[in-house]
Order: sequence, then structure tokens, then C-alpha cells
Amino acid sequence: MATADEIGREKQRISDRLARLDVERTRLADQLNELEITERVLTRFGGKADTAERRRGRPVRTAPAAAARSQRRARGGRPAPDVSLSDATLKAVQAYGEGATANEVMSYLTRELGMTVRPNHLGIALQRHRRAGRLENRDQKWYLPLATQEAAEQSLMTG
Repeated sequence: MATADEIGREKQRISDRLARLDVERTRLADQLNELEITERVLTRFGGKADTAERRRGRPVRTAPAAAARSQRRARGGRPAPDVSLSDATLKAVQAYGEGATANEVMSYLTRELGMTVRPNHLGIALQRHRRAGRLENRDQKWYLPLATQEAAEQSLMTG
């Protein structure tokens, strides 16, 4: 009987400790959310937040979501790309010599650069390049302007 009592006390002690740890985890997750919110506000209103990643436009994460994300990366998920959507879009159009449709650009960004891009964001980037004269749209395909295309070919031949 003494052994059963000891096991019961040990189980109770461990479950109490687990409960305390769960409360602590919840408190730390709340603090992390508050810090992320503060960081976004500071970044938006001109303050410089010192972080390794930009969190603008992302939902506030809780501790379990952050843990799942780090586990995904540990299992071989791709890290966030270092190139901007703007530069990646130009690179994708340049990769297709005979012009690229928006769907081809999107599949190139996913396949070659590992970027997940929303269609409306890609459309905005393509139109911004068109207005700036960096891209042309003919017959539903995107092309580099002839002067830009010749310069890019020259840099590939010399570099």
C-alpha cells in the first residue's frame, strides 16, 4: 500500500508542476504577443525595431504556432527568401526569353525561389514595373523592354 500511495503523491506532484508550467507558457505567450504588437506599432510609426525578420502584415503568433513553425523549418522547410518580390518578379520575367504569363511568373517564383505569392500581390508588382518602364505587357505576356533585355544579355555574356 505504501508504494501505491507514493505513486499517487508523485503523480499529483507532477500534474501540479505541469499545470504551473502551462500557466507560465500561457503568460509568456501573452507577453510575446504584446511585444510583437508593440514592435509592429513602432515600425509603422517610424521607430526602428531591432529584429531579425520583418513582421509587418503577419498575424500575431502564439507560442504553439511559433513552435510548429520552427519544427517545420527543422524538418526541411525553406527559410524566407532574401530577395524582394519586386526583384524576384524581374528575375522571373528575364528567365523566360519569349515572354511570360503571370501564371508562369508565379510558378517560377514558387519553383525556383521558394516564394509563396498571392496573385494580387504579383499583379501589383508587375504593374508597378510596367509603369516604371522596367516591363512591357504584350499579348497577355510580360517582357523586358528591348534596351533592358539587351543590357541583361550583355551582362550575362561578360559576367
